[in-house]
Amino acid sequence: MARKKVKIDHSLCIGCGCCAGTYPDDFVIGDSGLAEVVSGEADEEAVSVCPCGAISEEE
Repeated sequence: MARKKVKIDHSLCIGCGCCAGTYPDDFVIGDSGLAEVVSGEADEEAVSVCPCGAISEEE
């Protein structure tokens, strides 16, 4: 699968962990309790795993 540059909108993130649980190499739940992108890139399907729409592709 293709990798894409992604970002997380922390105003939308609820820290549910869906991203980190599904893509543990790409996301972690940080000290703030919110998701963080590990390398700035993630599997292209990762955008759709967030129930809050907090993950988006960078333009």
